[in-house]
Amino acid sequence: MALYFKEQDIDQFRDCFYLMTKTNGGLITRVDELKHVMRSLGMSPTEPELDNYFKQKEEKITFADLLDIMHTHSVREKIPTEILDGFRAMDPNRTGKISLADFNHLLCDCGEKLTSKEFHNLLKEANVRPGQNWINYEDILEIIAAPAPDY
Repeated sequence: MALYFKEQDIDQFRDCFYLMTKTNGGLITRVDELKHVMRSLGMSPTEPELDNYFKQKEEKITFADLLDIMHTHSVREKIPTEILDGFRAMDPNRTGKISLADFNHLLCDCGEKLTSKEFHNLLKEANVRPGQNWINYEDILEIIAAPAPDY
């Protein structure tokens, strides 16, 4: 895996992995542990992806397995590009803006849906003012693509 990651990245992965697995004998044994590790390391795996990775590794993930999963996922994860393509589909004139209604539809009705609360929190984080009818989607892309916080 040293071919795919810098040494400092591997060190960060190792620290996070062993912090999560110190009571499990150096193994990730639950999907939520894998989710916490991957999201802590800046990835945004979906629930089905997490389930798939976990099943592929027979529900016991070693550090070497995690490196394999991180590589596989980093190659697959094209979230900003995919989201930008979705926004552009709603913006035929390429103004860089879409209506708040279309923005809501994309995030709350398509793919892995946001809840109403998550959507309103996103608007708040993006400083969208009450009465604002348009979203500059390139400005908000960084917020959307950030890993979900696990409080």
